[in-house]
Amino acid sequence: MRTQSAAQQDSPLAVTPPIQPRMPWRVVAVETLPEFRLHVRFMDGTEGTANLTILIHSPVAGVFAALADPTLFAQARVEHGAVTWPGEIDLAPDAMYAEIKNIKENPND
Repeated sequence: MRTQSAAQQDSPLAVTPPIQPRMPWRVVAVETLPEFRLHVRFMDGTEGTANLTILIHSPVAGVFAALADPTLFAQARVEHGAVTWPGEIDLAPDAMYAEIKNIKENPND
């Protein structure tokens, strides 16, 4: 019979290194700003402001229409590399990353 400590040493957790997400578009920090804007910083150091006004006030906003409530919008947080809100609302971080990168690379467009 194996001892408990031997079983723990052989466990997958003991041999498998922790998962380190490396996707550059993963969000590491978010700050809510006035007028439905977010300042976000991504894993690779890219940062910028995303204006969600059009998305939130669109006639086809769907679940994002709830974010028109400033109290709810202010509850933005980072969860698993994405910006999320209560009620299972989240933004696709890769699309936000691409938009911010495009603005930084082409500021006059």
